[in-house]
Amino acid sequence: MAADLLELGQLFVVVAVTGAIALRVGLSVIPLYVIGGVLAGPFVAGRLGLPYVENGEVVTLFAEVGIVLLLFFLGLEFSLDRLLESRTRITRSGVADIAVNLPIGIGIGLLLGWSVVESLLLGGIVYISSSAIITKSLIDLGWIADPEAEPLLGTLVFEDLFIAVYLAVVTSLVLGGDGIGSIGRSLAVAFGFLGILLVAVQYGNRLFARVLDVSGQEAFVLRTLAVVVPIAGAALALGVSEAVAAFFVGMGFATSGHREKIEHLLTPVRDVFGAVFFFWIGVGTDPTLIGAAAVPLVLAVVLTTPAKVVSGYLGGRVYDLSKRRSLRVGVGMVPRGEFSLVIAALAASGTTPIMREVIPAFAVGYVLVMSAIGTVLMERSAAVERLVFRGAEETEPMGG
Repeated sequence: MAADLLELGQLFVVVAVTGAIALRVGLSVIPLYVIGGVLAGPFVAGRLGLPYVENGEVVTLFAEVGIVLLLFFLGLEFSLDRLLESRTRITRSGVADIAVNLPIGIGIGLLLGWSVVESLLLGGIVYISSSAIITKSLIDLGWIADPEAEPLLGTLVFEDLFIAVYLAVVTSLVLGGDGIGSIGRSLAVAFGFLGILLVAVQYGNRLFARVLDVSGQEAFVLRTLAVVVPIAGAALALGVSEAVAAFFVGMGFATSGHREKIEHLLTPVRDVFGAVFFFWIGVGTDPTLIGAAAVPLVLAVVLTTPAKVVSGYLGGRVYDLSKRRSLRVGVGMVPRGEFSLVIAALAASGTTPIMREVIPAFAVGYVLVMSAIGTVLMERSAAVERLVFRGAEETEPMGG
């Protein structure tokens, strides 16, 4: 017990330091949390004979809670009614996004001789953009009030909804067993469970509201966690992604009338456990294995960076934006982050060496590179516009 507490203390020291560094240099905290986990884990600090954080049960459990709260908060931003109102544009921009990007990752995997499931995991990692990094950058750069924010957020909504179904499918493929019948049963259980949650989201507004109808802040936080965590745990026990379940629960609470209070009181809790999740990804990553993932990593960075810009540009045009603003949308979609690491964590529980070792190492390297490239491109978007359009003028002025 003392050793576990000491390791947990070391974890929070590293997370606090890396968070301070990120704040100082103006970078996203996500990649630095991952780097901190790599350095403080058994594959770096341990090999150097220094005290290190073990990838044990305590850290893993904290990380699971981090995944749950990250996806719960994302679900809070959506409601079924809001999605239905903008469904046409969201669908068109989202389809362009997935049609351009998902096949690239799958193709890279198949080209390297990976299995269909391994290639599908790689496809998901390179397809999904980082809602956390992009949303934070929109706020920091002042884009949130600009026209390009709508297609950016709309495409992220489509990605998040698609990834919910994707995670349910690949969880069954990775964990469901060897036979077609076993996988079929796992998928049936997964979609049955998610179907029940969807019905609860659609018709359980009053129930969600009554659960949180309490005045004390402590009781409010505890009641929220008492709903989210057990449902996520039940999903995981049934072979369904706990992240997807938490996302649906978040959608249920979004229309309860308590969304702002949840965000106010639980944001610090989410950030703490979220930091542990990203740190945990690093702890389980052997940096020497990134060399084994060098080929798919280079191919993915070279191919998916311009692909995201192109698909984002098409999404901007769907929303009738100018060419320059549409290019901003494309640039803004480049960062990858939390979802790619969630998929990597799922792959690490697989049965093949590529799932357990290569894909997680690839994901860490890919997120580090793409989060850096993406944030720089957003900050330097004006230079990118000048380079692409070479001084061509448009009637619409750029603001923000």
